[in-house]
Amino acid sequence: MTLTALIAAITTLSSSLIYIPVGFAKIFPVQHFANVLSAVLLGPWYAVVQAFLSSLLRNILGTGSLFAFPGSMIGALLAAILYQKTKKLAFAAVGEVIGTGILGAMATYPIGVLLLGQEASLFGLVPAFAISSVTGAIMGYGLLKILAKNNALGGILHENSTHNRGL
Repeated sequence: MTLTALIAAITTLSSSLIYIPVGFAKIFPVQHFANVLSAVLLGPWYAVVQAFLSSLLRNILGTGSLFAFPGSMIGALLAAILYQKTKKLAFAAVGEVIGTGILGAMATYPIGVLLLGQEASLFGLVPAFAISSVTGAIMGYGLLKILAKNNALGGILHENSTHNRGL
């Protein structure tokens, strides 16, 4: 729980410094970076909780948009599930890109149409979410590869991670 809160806090703090405004959405590669980290280090449920907390806090602070919820949560879940099944860091990054960049962007379509009246939101958000998620996923994958190569994670990747405890 502590690591989940720490990642959510860092993500929230950095959201006021690093974002790319794209129309009515704010693209935030650090969220995708955090999703890959929490997917690998914490497992599916804590990764989704981290994504939800980050999105909620960013919206409360005015540094996020409603589109943050479906995108980040679907991406974190798919990244964690793919990593859990394969134990390969690359699959966590791919899961984040597919989950956020494609599925999450498509899930924002009803929000764009119903709440914001933006008919073109699907075609505008899929490329933006994809670019943001690819950037963040590459950053997360890179950091995890470096940490794993230098044995800085110890047993946290496999033996001690929450997804091996059945949580």
